[in-house]
Amino acid sequence: MNTQTITYDLGKLPEGARTQSVTANPTTMGGRQALCITLTDETSKGEPNIDFIDMPTFLLIPGDFKNGTISVDLFSKLRDDAPAYARGFAGLAYRISNSDDVFEAVYLRPLNGLKTKPESPRDKRAVQYFAYPDWRFERLRQEYPDGRFEAGADIGPAEWINLTLEIDEIHLTVFVDGAEYMSLDKTKAEATSGNIGLFVDIGTEAFFSDLRITQR
Repeated sequence: MNTQTITYDLGKLPEGARTQSVTANPTTMGGRQALCITLTDETSKGEPNIDFIDMPTFLLIPGDFKNGTISVDLFSKLRDDAPAYARGFAGLAYRISNSDDVFEAVYLRPLNGLKTKPESPRDKRAVQYFAYPDWRFERLRQEYPDGRFEAGADIGPAEWINLTLEIDEIHLTVFVDGAEYMSLDKTKAEATSGNIGLFVDIGTEAFFSDLRITQR
């Protein structure tokens, strides 16, 4: 099986990258080169479930990714204007259509991480999968009360965390800092090819470093 790995240190914007409802600026965090990504002011002041909350809010990196592994280091913290329900949402989108209207994503909620000692059920909601546009987190919770599309994780805010996705057709395995926290035999979208995105949501200032994409 042929494999190809592309690495971005994210000390600068990757060639061809495009912002979708976010700003992205090179900076340093904890001595590491990184891209700081956050929602635009216009998007942050918009309407929930229309402008943000599991919407196309990412830095898009062009590619033709279908199956393989995506890995990134991220550091997430709350903005000063974050709403009370913000949890430091940051992660990876993949198989993004050219029109940005279809994609899958996995993001972290570091403020729900076990290091913050959250109460139940937040302690089981540090990792989230969703598929846009039809299967966002609220619908997944309603129709799958067993919580299979969410998971707890031993993480916290304002620290570097590695997020790795292993994707094989409709199968997905999620690793956080090298430990497996989610394994889905059947995701909620067709296995198509598309672009990659560095995803953030409301109230989050996230830093991304060392993006590695291996296609199979």
